[in-house]
Amino acid sequence: MLDSFFRRKESEQRFLQEGRLPPGQSATQKFPVLHYGPVPAFNPATWSLRVWGEVEQEAHWTWDEFQKLPRATVMMDIHCVTRWSKFDSLWEGVSLRALVDQELIRLKPEARYLMQHAEYGFTVNLSLEVVLQENFLLATHFNGEPISPDHGYPLRGVVGAIPGRSDLTTPYFWKGAKWLRGLEFMAHDQPGFWEQAGYHNEADVWKEERFG
Repeated sequence: MLDSFFRRKESEQRFLQEGRLPPGQSATQKFPVLHYGPVPAFNPATWSLRVWGEVEQEAHWTWDEFQKLPRATVMMDIHCVTRWSKFDSLWEGVSLRALVDQELIRLKPEARYLMQHAEYGFTVNLSLEVVLQENFLLATHFNGEPISPDHGYPLRGVVGAIPGRSDLTTPYFWKGAKWLRGLEFMAHDQPGFWEQAGYHNEADVWKEERFG
């Protein structure tokens, strides 16, 4: 146990020196589970992802159809508002930026924000600028394996910090919704579930924007 503690502190110091540990955060080797409500069941025969709002045409993808969309893999550091940080985590899924670039989603000029809609009516808001960055992913896999049910299987939004990319805005990890079922593009911002409860709207990890 002591060896594990000292290894964690050594790696934490290294990440701090590399400029990868945001203020108020501590490194973890684990992947803590935090969410509100129960873990939903997944039925691939009935699951779908809906895209609507400020788009030229609404879209509905079944699970099989979603698997055929262009895929991406991104290595990221993820930072939770509860003060843990997990480094060099590998995520695989679908890049929203690629879907827009390839016109699989055609946004109207009015689109400025995205609301992620998840199971049980849970919502998370982000600006369009952030979700079209390379560090936002509609993820199905974590470190080479399907995401576990308590971490958002079969699909979750993931946002983190790409090492060496200080040009990218990095929100806290809650800004990616677990058990994702819908993408609503909006002209005007609206607070999501945790933002309505007092969490910061932008949630920039480097500015330590935890609460509004």
